[in-house]
Amino acid sequence: MEHTIDPGSLLWFAGWLVALAVLFVAGLALPLQTKLKRKGTILYNWIVVLGGIALVVIANGALVLHDSYLDLTREKVFTPSEKAMKVVDTLAQDVDLTYFYQAQDQNARRMKDVLEVMARRNPHLHLRTIDPDKEPTLAENFGVKMYNAGVLQAEGRRILVQSTDENDIAMGILRVLRQRVINVCFLEGHNELPMDNFEFHTHLEGLQGHSHGDANSAVVKMAGHGIGRLRRSLEALGYDARKIVLATMTGVPDDCAVVIDANPRTTFLPAESTALTSYLARGGSVLFMFDLGFVLEPGLAHLLDELGIQPEQKVVIDPLSHYSSDPEMVAVMGYNNSPITRNVSMTFYPGIRPLAQVQAAPGVHSGALFQSSRDSYTKDVRPVDTREVPQKSATSAQPQTPQNAGPRTLAVAATGHLPGAAAGSPEFRAVVVGDGDFASNSFLPYMANSDLALGMVRWLARDEHAPSISSRIPVPPMILLTQPQTLWIFLILEVFLPLVVIAVGIVMWWRHR
Repeated sequence: MEHTIDPGSLLWFAGWLVALAVLFVAGLALPLQTKLKRKGTILYNWIVVLGGIALVVIANGALVLHDSYLDLTREKVFTPSEKAMKVVDTLAQDVDLTYFYQAQDQNARRMKDVLEVMARRNPHLHLRTIDPDKEPTLAENFGVKMYNAGVLQAEGRRILVQSTDENDIAMGILRVLRQRVINVCFLEGHNELPMDNFEFHTHLEGLQGHSHGDANSAVVKMAGHGIGRLRRSLEALGYDARKIVLATMTGVPDDCAVVIDANPRTTFLPAESTALTSYLARGGSVLFMFDLGFVLEPGLAHLLDELGIQPEQKVVIDPLSHYSSDPEMVAVMGYNNSPITRNVSMTFYPGIRPLAQVQAAPGVHSGALFQSSRDSYTKDVRPVDTREVPQKSATSAQPQTPQNAGPRTLAVAATGHLPGAAAGSPEFRAVVVGDGDFASNSFLPYMANSDLALGMVRWLARDEHAPSISSRIPVPPMILLTQPQTLWIFLILEVFLPLVVIAVGIVMWWRHR
């Protein structure tokens, strides 16, 4: 990576090589014996020895003072991640990092090397690496009772991070430097994805089979449905997460920096919509993820109208840009310019509803974050509260006609002041997405879904200027293919190779005929 190689340091390294070459040539060229008298010979020997020592000391001193780091491994195993280095580059105050590593652990030794590279990058990062087996007293003084743990200290604050991943250490640096508490409140009470569920397998199952799209989006909810991985990622960034049930409260608590409503399935009560409107009027921040079929309470629909958004009871079908072989699994690779999407690449959405953009209320500014492709179209879906479990005879439902092919808005960000907001109140921030599954446990780790979800929350929390970084989410080994990749594999394995075998057989038969 370019930020780990300093051209000036490489020149000093080249100078060190030249010094070694000079010593080698001098050793070959200088005579071992001279015709000088005894005193002259002694002086000559001392000059040669001291000159050689001086050249070695100067060359090595220059090399140490201008250290450079080259990772020659193909996978760049010993190179810090770009996101971790960006965190180090932004350091403007001192941070002390004491890392206790297990010398017998290969990953821990790699972590030690990587941290040393990061510390050389910025003098504000003061690193000390300790092997607890050799220096147990130091580990006891720090209160560390585990291997591969880093103690971060800054301005009297101290946190402990146990990891062999430099991204976790980088997030620890951000946490120890953060001077304000950011509370993220997850709404519950309407069958939202629970924040305390960390199960991986998230899906909906019905009599028509396994699907994340419209076919079974309101039939049976599996026990593993949750959004706990997003919560864990937010906590790794130093955010505090908790759940709130608006139906049992008089309003949204003032200490909620961000409110997340992830895939509600039952309609809100009027008082809950009023509480959310009041919260935004006070300058709050909300992330709405309204999936297929969710019915908006009139007060909530009016709030979204003021934001310039009208969720439609439809599902987006994208035959041009989708993931795997399912056109309802819309894939997005292009985004409008926004702080939310600046570090986002490909994302995908397992069944998403379109958002119609209308004129926002005075003082409110809204804009689309991304759209589906030009070939996408929509089909009507039934509201959740009118759906029934389909019978086996109903699997062949009446086909629906595609409606008006063209790009569909899938997510919108809004900011400003709602009508009637108190004078001097801060601007609210809101993001509305037509899907909640993309941030669920099953889909958050893949592609750039986690980058997008975290980018939304960071922008809502007014934390978008801090370096963007997230922990690596462990997932089972899987091979995920797009439709063109699947088609090529099918053609090669199922068509081309069998034809080659047949052709070879025909040639061999013809030659032995």
